Amino acid sequence: MPAIITEGAMSAKGFGFGASSAGAAAYIEDVFSTYLYTGTGSALTITNGIDLSTKGGLVWVKDRSASNNHKITDTSRGATKAIISNSNAGQTTDANGLTSFATTGFSLGTDAVYNTSADQYVSWTFRKQTKFFDIVTYTGTGANRTIAHNLGSTPGCVIVKRTDASADWRVYHSGLTSAAFSIRLNTTFGQSSTPTVWNSTAPTSSVFSVGTSTDTNASGGTYVAYLFASNAGGFGASGTDNVITCGSYVGTGADLAVTLGYEPQFIIIRNASTFADWQMLDTMRGWTSNSNINTSVLYAEDPGAELAGTALPITSTGFIATSSPFSTSGNTYIYIAIRRGPMKTPTSGTSVFTPVAWTGTGANATVTAGFPVSSVISFARSAPDTWTIDRLRGSGPTSAKTLRLWSTDAELSGPYGLWLTDSSVGINLDSSSDYNFSGRGYGIWNFQRAPGFFDEVCYTGTGSATTQMHNLGVVPELMIVKNRSSANQWYVYAASLGADKALYLNSDISTVTSTALWNNTSPTSSVFSIGAHIGTNGSGDTYVAYLFASCPGVSKVGSYSGTGATQTINCGFTGGARFVLIKRTDSTGGWYAWDTARGMISGTDPYILLNTNTAEVNANNVYTTGVGFQIVATGAGINASGGTYIYLAIA
Repeated sequence: MPAIITEGAMSAKGFGFGASSAGAAAYIEDVFSTYLYTGTGSALTITNGIDLSTKGGLVWVKDRSASNNHKITDTSRGATKAIISNSNAGQTTDANGLTSFATTGFSLGTDAVYNTSADQYVSWTFRKQTKFFDIVTYTGTGANRTIAHNLGSTPGCVIVKRTDASADWRVYHSGLTSAAFSIRLNTTFGQSSTPTVWNSTAPTSSVFSVGTSTDTNASGGTYVAYLFASNAGGFGASGTDNVITCGSYVGTGADLAVTLGYEPQFIIIRNASTFADWQMLDTMRGWTSNSNINTSVLYAEDPGAELAGTALPITSTGFIATSSPFSTSGNTYIYIAIRRGPMKTPTSGTSVFTPVAWTGTGANATVTAGFPVSSVISFARSAPDTWTIDRLRGSGPTSAKTLRLWSTDAELSGPYGLWLTDSSVGINLDSSSDYNFSGRGYGIWNFQRAPGFFDEVCYTGTGSATTQMHNLGVVPELMIVKNRSSANQWYVYAASLGADKALYLNSDISTVTSTALWNNTSPTSSVFSIGAHIGTNGSGDTYVAYLFASCPGVSKVGSYSGTGATQTINCGFTGGARFVLIKRTDSTGGWYAWDTARGMISGTDPYILLNTNTAEVNANNVYTTGVGFQIVATGAGINASGGTYIYLAIA
């Protein structure tokens, strides 16, 4: 087991979709974005939902496909004014670079560094917000001084760059030896004693200090400072959640569990004790929970294209610093980590779930979901070899990790022709016959993780009864767990059945009784329990758990009794269900699934069975209706008189 380093206590859960207004709760999705785009060579608008024009902030752009400079533009210096993290050069004017800031993102011109046709890019956006991020510009005096800021908390990291002339980027980080030390963003040099940079004085909640160094305070020089909070709270419905940590740890030479108190989506990390890269990882580009996947990495001090770096596995409460290169014995590591979003509970199903009926093209294509897809289930309608691919387990074009829903097989490794790591609004397909054979019909279900609706947890079994943290924020009502390491059933917990019962997703059998699967303990809003069963907790085996709950107006997990006659299931929706999954529990019965993309109306309501790889069947069974769905068939699988059933419906 890895050693454990803790950076801040676990915070309360909160969340909601849409921008927060002045005085309202703040959420990470309102102030930070990793947005991927493909260059067009023509003017391009990036809509990432971040209000830069009225709130202020920073945009960091990097070409992933080619060796091009990291370009950083902020609202304090103005659009077209760029500085380069991999250079000590002063500010440049990029007339066709980042051309303007908007309330929903920013716009780009035709400059090749920002927008070469067909190149893949990443943009990281930091919006100004108390207890998260602030920007200060100032003119140097050449004498020791303090400079006011509006971060609203003590910065964990301050990064300063001179803009009127060449000078190194100087970084203060609370994890360095002391405020007499600094480290340079534009080089691989380790920390050094530089007392004139920060005047040997740590920042406070109202000011930061600079000394006489020309890198931070030359007389008449112009500067920009970026300030990052650390474990300052201020977010979520309670206003107490942490969303950013400027932390540090000392390597042990072995894997080390670093606890943030939240699941991260972005990190910039480096060994501060010696020559090392500033490694930049994020979940959109393939930072995963998987220790067997080399994470896609960019280096802040290097203009090179994206590379395959070393795994730094994500956990539901932080990350695992692997022994090499992230845990060299005795060395100090510093990082800035940002919490995964969204944090707000969704209010509409379309913001977190999209069903798609797709006809294969046999050529590269993008399927739009309208949001960053966390998990996708895809199947051929003529013979559903039903697969699931998740961002958390690994979803790159050459490294996708797949599981068959109808099979006991262990996790398989790609490429398989469907991947998530090059799109912020959907999925990517190549010419693979698995997902995109020309003329063949496919069904695709796109899910986004969100509090109150859906969460995913990847974990390693211990072989002893224990609990696993989750980030659903409410009590799970439906849990689906699969052993990824070896052949085993897909085990399903349903609240209506109790913690000593389970179903198999890959089988039509009725309930089985086992106190070992869930340790005979119902889940809570923060953890779920597992016993010593190999299906959920074999020692050293890896697992994935999918958790669902009833979210008003978005999803409903429930149960009903069959009537043998037409009946309507009221889910509390106003526009009808767009997805329905039904399983009989008192007797044998398949896992029937419908969606509105393929049809849920009279005459067109084809279903597939998740527990088989047979073709879809079109028969009058289930229709969408205003409050939920209507069952019009009397078959034993979905509506036998006196039969008991569970369901998951999504609006």
